[in-house]
Amino acid sequence: MYDVIVVGARVAGSSTALQFARAGYRVLMVDRARFPSDKLSTLYVHQPGVDRLARWGVLDTVVATGCPALDRAVYQVADVRLTGCSLPAGDQRAAYAPRRHLLDKILIDAAVAAGVEFREGTSVSGVVFDGDRATGVEFRGGSSREHAHLVVGADGMRSATAKHLGAPHVVQDPLGTCAYYSYWTGLPADFELYERPGNWIGVVPTNDATLIASYSPQADFDAVRADPQAHYLESIRTTAPALYERAMAGEQVDRMHGSGDQQNFFRQASGPGWALVGDAAHHKDSITARGINDAFWQAELLTTAVGDALHDPAALDKRLAAYADDLLDGLFECYRNTLVVAQLEVTEHKLTMLRAVAQSPSLTDRYFATASGVLSVEEFDDDELDEALSA
Repeated sequence: MYDVIVVGARVAGSSTALQFARAGYRVLMVDRARFPSDKLSTLYVHQPGVDRLARWGVLDTVVATGCPALDRAVYQVADVRLTGCSLPAGDQRAAYAPRRHLLDKILIDAAVAAGVEFREGTSVSGVVFDGDRATGVEFRGGSSREHAHLVVGADGMRSATAKHLGAPHVVQDPLGTCAYYSYWTGLPADFELYERPGNWIGVVPTNDATLIASYSPQADFDAVRADPQAHYLESIRTTAPALYERAMAGEQVDRMHGSGDQQNFFRQASGPGWALVGDAAHHKDSITARGINDAFWQAELLTTAVGDALHDPAALDKRLAAYADDLLDGLFECYRNTLVVAQLEVTEHKLTMLRAVAQSPSLTDRYFATASGVLSVEEFDDDELDEALSA
């Protein structure tokens, strides 16, 4: 019998398995995929996530893959251009955006080195229960089972584990944007964001290329997917003309990747003998690129909440309930802010605030720190901002 079974081995699952193993627990992690393998992702790891990678002892391995340090951010909307960088999280001022086939494998390898038993290419067909308590998982075909004191679902936005557990949505909002991206070479870039009403462009340098993503309203999804390449290029050209010229001087080296199914929700994140982490617990539009950071944060939140209570069912369930409450409280502000950004509206109120921010390097860095999660909105909205707005 295991202490913990983690279903899903990407950033949420491998991080969670790593933390439990380092806490001394016997952990089994399974995933139907084989690794290394890629997946849809904005790739960007904001400074708080980088700080966790450093504390977990894997940042040097991530850096060694050749992904560049992203210590300069640019945000252009209308007549406003912000150039700066988030305040540091711990000692980490730079962000990174490693390709997912690299990052996921690095975290898996770290988990295995910490003692996690990993079974890839293994599909879970259901959760095993004793009454209403999750006690393990059943593998495809029904011929084998494994048992554990805690079952953790980390299998993504469409989590089959959450379905098996009957975990309902506790918060749910309509779809915001649809997004398509591709990779380019010969395109020197910083971490860059461009916005106009109805469109958002993100530029993310990664290991061997630069990712450019285009976000459009969900209402336009049918038109976008009818010819994603043409719509993508036109969106870049009209929203960021200078970026378009740089891209045309380089080369698009990959097909289009995209989705119109960027769900916005919180699920019930725990119950008797079980918990959800990562996109299985909470998903929001990728326009703010906070998914990887959230997954790392949840991994630590869950393992800290469980602590030494894993073998005491009554105490464990209280800890798991507290984890679920803290998850919702801790991520709700960013969730609501993301829904606002995903409306793709450029209001005069927003432009007034950004014009004030642009006059101050300090405010600009604090603005990017709010986007990264280093500062809360309340911490950003202080006397310095009030003085800039009244100037």
